[in-house]
Amino acid sequence: MIHGMWGGGWYWDKFKGYFENKGYNCIAPNLRHHNIRPSDPPPNGLGTTSLLDYAEDLELEIKKLDEKPIIMGHSMGGLLAQILASRGLAKAAVLIAPGSPAGIFSITWSILKIFSDVLFRWGFWKKPHKLSYEKAVYAMMEKLPEEERRYIYERSVWESGRAATEIGFWFLGFRAAQVNKSRLTCPLLIISGSEDNITPARVVKKIAEKYTPSCTYLELGGHAHSIIREPGWEKIAAYIQIWLSENVI
Repeated sequence: MIHGMWGGGWYWDKFKGYFENKGYNCIAPNLRHHNIRPSDPPPNGLGTTSLLDYAEDLELEIKKLDEKPIIMGHSMGGLLAQILASRGLAKAAVLIAPGSPAGIFSITWSILKIFSDVLFRWGFWKKPHKLSYEKAVYAMMEKLPEEERRYIYERSVWESGRAATEIGFWFLGFRAAQVNKSRLTCPLLIISGSEDNITPARVVKKIAEKYTPSCTYLELGGHAHSIIREPGWEKIAAYIQIWLSENVI
């Protein structure tokens, strides 16, 4: 279970508990430089950490396992799941509100609104960053109760400017977000929220079209970005479990 920007393995706690109760062995690691206290300054080297650095760390952990895992990824973690699956490391992959690979233009007005404070800092592509509380709510937490919003924001940490740039500005020559679709052959489930501002459903649908016909696509009305924590998450987890039982040997 791979978390997204500013997060940690803790972000999966609801899904992790659900699937463990169903008999799955669930691993929710922290990405490089993310296992820190939210009040700490950004770690040295975080600003220039690449998506490929995150993927390399995850690949090393996967290769320690006795068998290929089912990989779940949320947001940026969904893009990392695509990269790992294209390396033949997944039995199946579940992408929830995933970041888009190179070749799919993902910059929308809502994205510019979310990252406006970041983008106006010179050198943003090599500096760590955080969102303000208001921007974080608009980006990811609009469908969450206020108490849950505060809980998540107070646990959020710094994120890599390099990784964000590789996702959003691949057309400027950044290559880390490239995914060879011909090599992604495992069963693939892609889920979007109709009211998501940071990975809009129309962009996620383009990701699904990239992998057609090998993927199943589901758009959830009334959901935003934090699908794995929003009210009703249990029904989504149950749907994923059924899909896995039908598509994974």
